[in-house]
Amino acid sequence: MQNYPEKTCSIDRLVTHTKLVEAALAGKKTQQRRNGVYGYPNEEFELEGVTFVITDLKQERLGDMTDVEAQAEGYPTLAMYKDLILRMHAGMKWDDDGVAWVHSFAIK
Repeated sequence: MQNYPEKTCSIDRLVTHTKLVEAALAGKKTQQRRNGVYGYPNEEFELEGVTFVITDLKQERLGDMTDVEAQAEGYPTLAMYKDLILRMHAGMKWDDDGVAWVHSFAIK
């Protein structure tokens, strides 16, 4: 097992926005980027009674994101993902060198 840092938040806070929960339940959202670790590989969480399992956890630079990664986040394009993130976090600037923890997951 890889050495991961301590969790910064509970796994039940990983996917919370209604539209993103719906996208995960439909199988259209399979990743969630966060500042810290919310869950470890093989850890389970529930969304509306459906069990999901974390399949991978890794750190990635924001600048390495592509439309494919944005789609895994539940957005049609990287531009739409960036726009929403910047609107949600007032005063935040997109930093290509910034890193996020990528939690990949699937329906169990």
